[in-house]
Amino acid sequence: MNAEKTSPILDRLKINTELATRILTGFIRDSITKAGMSRAVIGLSGGIDSAVSAYLSAEALGADNVLALRMPYKTSSASSMNDAEAVIEALGLPHQTLPITDMADPLIERFPRMSNLRRGNIMARSRMITLYDQSMAWGGLVMGTSNKTEFLLGYSTIYGDSGVALHPIADLYKYQVRQLATCLGVPRSIIDKPPSADLWVGQTDEDELGFTYGEADQVLMLLVDERFTVEEVAAEGFDSEFVDRIWERVKANHYKRTMPNIAKLSKRSIGHDFLYLRDYTGRAGRL
Repeated sequence: MNAEKTSPILDRLKINTELATRILTGFIRDSITKAGMSRAVIGLSGGIDSAVSAYLSAEALGADNVLALRMPYKTSSASSMNDAEAVIEALGLPHQTLPITDMADPLIERFPRMSNLRRGNIMARSRMITLYDQSMAWGGLVMGTSNKTEFLLGYSTIYGDSGVALHPIADLYKYQVRQLATCLGVPRSIIDKPPSADLWVGQTDEDELGFTYGEADQVLMLLVDERFTVEEVAAEGFDSEFVDRIWERVKANHYKRTMPNIAKLSKRSIGHDFLYLRDYTGRAGRL
């Protein structure tokens, strides 16, 4: 069956996009303000997730306060650059194009048999280095662009695209990001194209994952939000091996969703007994 088109579970993934917009723009504004800042830096890939994050950031902070960076590698597609440019022009964002090829290639070229996954991780971390450098220069926090589906599946690079200051859309499944993108007025060319991290020629997220986001979203919603067991999700009409595969990915990648564990030796250990709100000290001295 085509799970994305025929499953009634998708109806349970529908959101109030206007309310979601108000909540997320308020979250962005509050998070930036509590850090003693008024600006943000965002990497624009040309994909729907970074586009939605950019639209929300511009609405929350004002377009003049959101620096958009395009960071192509030599294999990046021209269409991705063009789609990122469309967002920049639509919102009127200050922007820079900072290619990462010369950063990434010295390490990549040392290992001729390096896998695509390793190359992609190097690219993602090179981009985060660039974002944080510009964060310091611009005086703003680095905005995240990852969605809930990616986070749960571990489809992100630790200290790469996951290493940001705040995550505005990480509680939205991909299906919900598409809904919000339509509400915000993101160009249809971005909404409708196959999701891709653009890490190598012809790469798409769903080909790499081995299943569609629509299928994963439904299973994840039942497992995570509804607290179904694997057996209960399978009883809803999903292949049990597929459900088990999804759940194993969620468990195996939990470490990517938490701060590094600290071994407890003292009376007050960070992350155990020493627990404070992020903003209790006011503005941090370093980004």
